[in-house]
Amino acid sequence: MAEFNAKYGHDIKAINEKVKEASLFVQQLNNELSKVIVGQKYMMDRLLVALLANGHILIEGVPGLAKTLAVKTLSSCIQTKFQRIQFTPDLLPADLIGTLVYNPKDGKFTTKKGPVFANLILADEINRAPAKVQSALLEAMQERQVTIGDSTFKLDEPFLVLATQNPIEQEGTYPLPEAQVDRFMLKIKISYPDKKEEKEIMERMAGHEPQEVKPVVSSDDIAKAREIVSEIYIDEKVKDYIVDLVCATRNPEEYNLDIKNLVAYGASPRASIYLNIASKAHAFIRGRGFVTPEDVKTVGMDILRHRIIITYEAEAEEMTSEDIVKRVFDQIEVP
Repeated sequence: MAEFNAKYGHDIKAINEKVKEASLFVQQLNNELSKVIVGQKYMMDRLLVALLANGHILIEGVPGLAKTLAVKTLSSCIQTKFQRIQFTPDLLPADLIGTLVYNPKDGKFTTKKGPVFANLILADEINRAPAKVQSALLEAMQERQVTIGDSTFKLDEPFLVLATQNPIEQEGTYPLPEAQVDRFMLKIKISYPDKKEEKEIMERMAGHEPQEVKPVVSSDDIAKAREIVSEIYIDEKVKDYIVDLVCATRNPEEYNLDIKNLVAYGASPRASIYLNIASKAHAFIRGRGFVTPEDVKTVGMDILRHRIIITYEAEAEEMTSEDIVKRVFDQIEVP
């Protein structure tokens, strides 16, 4: 331990100071968000993780839980371009990314850019649009670029897709393709408020004018914060812990896990990458310059739940991918 402190102590102390200074806006953001959103601490926390880790987020919850309101409020707190896209069954890819428009006067085509050319994209009820529309987002989400005709256009940073979907009303919906789901860093499931929060929501919304929020963060602040997030220290043992968690979903027998017949496909390498980055972002939000196993466990379910494909046998036993993830976390030894 003494050798570790001698080697890394000074560096971690310097990173800690950087993090404490750069993370001041996190509290300001939370204060602004709480003016409009009651409770939903978990959702607010994960939205910030996604923002700092430069990852897209899929929010699942029944209607009326402030999913859309939370994303709109977050965008109001950041000095960036926001665009809401309401996904519907008749939406076309061109409605999303743009198209070429023919001008008969000069006989030339001009590019008309779509609403995806913004910084924060709210893809509202993303599972209401058919697969070809959902797939139009793939290039934008992964490569941060859009191709219209023969031309490719880079998207401005930060670029973040915050998508919502309703899990209970399946009529007229289209399940997201696996390739699409895998591009979301986090998939979070939100639940009802408790009695105290419910009462506060009721009183706050009873005829009062909605609270105005003010922008407290610029895109430059986010860019600087992301640079510091990438510098946050993560020990080799914690890295090994992350790799073990992901590999256990693919080769469970190597970790004495009796789930081989329940998992059709384990988590992809994106899971390891995202667990690393999201754990650093979570440490940043907590004002720390180093990652603990608790950071990994905190964001782990949100990163892994949509990356594990279960078998028919698991469905017959009424097992979910979340049950599998819980077993993995219970079995893998914490460093």
